[in-house]
Amino acid sequence: MPGSFKTEGVVLRSIRYGEADRILHLYTAERGRVNAIAKGSRRPRSRFGGRLEPFFRLDLMLHEGRSELCTVTGAATVDGYPALRADGDAIDAAARGCDAVLRLLDSAEPNRAAYGLLCRYLALLDRGAGADGADAAGADRHAVGLAFRLKLLLASGFAPELGSCARCGEREGIVSFSGAAGGVVCGSCEASGFPVSAEAHRFMAAAIGGPIAELPPVSEPARRQVDRAIGDTLAHHAHVNLRAVA
Repeated sequence: MPGSFKTEGVVLRSIRYGEADRILHLYTAERGRVNAIAKGSRRPRSRFGGRLEPFFRLDLMLHEGRSELCTVTGAATVDGYPALRADGDAIDAAARGCDAVLRLLDSAEPNRAAYGLLCRYLALLDRGAGADGADAAGADRHAVGLAFRLKLLLASGFAPELGSCARCGEREGIVSFSGAAGGVVCGSCEASGFPVSAEAHRFMAAAIGGPIAELPPVSEPARRQVDRAIGDTLAHHAHVNLRAVA
């Protein structure tokens, strides 16, 4: 029904529109993906200030009418992640994370797990900003980005099978990953996949099953395998291609 509603949300993308407006792509706690227009928001004395930029977490008042775009009528900052905005690498990581949410989650249905994950990821990047490529806990920022994507796959229903062979169910002898099969595969089924190390397999299991801030060490070759596994899974099952983590 048309009318006004309140929700908390993160600005995924902000696009200049007309002489003084912005089109916003938002991911919200109560409404999932919302596209909105903020009229007059680029005027010097706009009541919105600079808070309608990407990565801002906001308390929003929106009006839903007949247009496909809601209208932003109020916005208050919950968290602006200021340290993140002063670190070029952290900005890039946040942009890739928001782009992944934008591409994977286009439904108006709420997904609290995905929203909470996005907020935790931005907070982690903010705490680790300026830490020479590491997050607040000392983990490699690229590894944290991969963990974020794996958890996003779980929240969006595309998590790969990691506990046993995705084709035959065998739990031993895992040697490869197959995007077509939807997970790790054993030696008997490896023709459909690419080699994956035990290290990469352990990292994927730990990333999906544990806190995003508590990751095991992972080498660059294993990170590349994990990145490929995520990409192949989404290409086969969600028909989505994401920008590389780095």
